[in-house]
Amino acid sequence: MPEPLIHASGVTRTFGDFTAVDDANLTVKPGEIVGLLGANGAGKTTLIRMILGLLPVSEGSVHLFGDSPSRTTRSRLGYVPQGLGLWDSLTPRENLDFIDQAFGVADTPLPEALEHLRRVPVGQIGLGNQRQLAFAAALGHNPELLVLDEPTSGVDPLSRARLWDTIHDKADAGVGVLVTTHYMQEAQQCDWLVLMSGGREVGAGSEADIVGDTTALNVDTGDWPSAFATLTDAGFLVSLAGTQVRVIGAERDAVREALGGGDSVNVSSARATLDEFMAVKERARQQA
Repeated sequence: MPEPLIHASGVTRTFGDFTAVDDANLTVKPGEIVGLLGANGAGKTTLIRMILGLLPVSEGSVHLFGDSPSRTTRSRLGYVPQGLGLWDSLTPRENLDFIDQAFGVADTPLPEALEHLRRVPVGQIGLGNQRQLAFAAALGHNPELLVLDEPTSGVDPLSRARLWDTIHDKADAGVGVLVTTHYMQEAQQCDWLVLMSGGREVGAGSEADIVGDTTALNVDTGDWPSAFATLTDAGFLVSLAGTQVRVIGAERDAVREALGGGDSVNVSSARATLDEFMAVKERARQQA
């Protein structure tokens, strides 16, 4: 078995009385896409910073390429932080030239889609274009590992699909990928998932492994807006799939009773989605 590119075990980070990450475990192997999923504030970025050695761990251990995180180990990876790590006042070409010098490589190609913007300051080229440039900068030194913190946040669906194409191409070439996202639908793009809520790991494995036997209830009624409002007011965890009302973490009889129990309401069971599983975990955390 190849040595893991990332191995984090029992990692905890506290800031005074606040625990940002609590006993997290994560492994990334060559050619594997690992998705670190969770809502904003779940602890994903803090964990990433500990993995990179940019923030010390309070407890636990982290290894990059089998060693402690350091400038040497970081030189073997490509990192796209949430803030992208670009200089707004420099042009795309100037940004790449600067980063190439830092890694000791020459002439990372500018993405073809950005050629017409090569002399425009990065602060003026739009977020989707900035994302493409940040990817090019991270890939210029042929890294063995990619660490991507919310790489598709704030970009349009087409740009998001193109970025994921790039991620899959690199994984197919043997590059390990750790990617954080709060878009649960992107879980299908990953080989392995680690879900976080409130700083804790609440699930790991494939989407099917994580959801397991967690179910939701489909509520079929002619007046779905009224049903949605009634169930929400009653304190149920409710979502909408189009005009389909779904209730998570509730008993069928309780839902029917809340809606008046008439024959016009049909309540059936269905497999929960990853979003719904996370909603259940988040509510349980808040109520603990």
